[in-house]
Amino acid sequence: MPERNIDFGKFGARGIKGSDATARQLNQLAGGIITPVTAKRGLMARLHYLTRTDHSRAASRDAGLTVTDRTLRAWLDGTRQPSKANLDRIDAAYRQVRRQNVARHLLARLNAGGGTRVEIHPLNQSQVARPLQRVVEYRTMNVRRWDRIVDLGSQWGQYEYCTNVGFAA
Repeated sequence: MPERNIDFGKFGARGIKGSDATARQLNQLAGGIITPVTAKRGLMARLHYLTRTDHSRAASRDAGLTVTDRTLRAWLDGTRQPSKANLDRIDAAYRQVRRQNVARHLLARLNAGGGTRVEIHPLNQSQVARPLQRVVEYRTMNVRRWDRIVDLGSQWGQYEYCTNVGFAA
């Protein structure tokens, strides 16, 4: 049993799952087009990203954007506008393809040079009564293999919930 995290927050501790914090940080690094898909600029940027190469076209089809090449050309030329449902599909396909592309790039960068230093900030226990607080510490570690982020060391139960996971790539 990982420490006593089955009823996390029962005594007032605050934090999020370490895996969610890591995913949030990776999504932040992925970035992307900020302009909404409903604006012409945002739509065109997403369509160009999804149709630039054969690889991105195949990935966008796999992500659920299954329209004909004729329809895509009409959207790109501005002669037709996608429906609300298709705008949602375009945005979802863009996010999925972007994450795949960025994940490949980040994986190479994070694994390069022997790994990347990671900072893990433990859960916030400021609202927990003193006798119920656990001893947890700020931790830094060097992750050498990012292919599977699983093991945070022998004290992994202490970092199941945390306030922040930070790394730079």
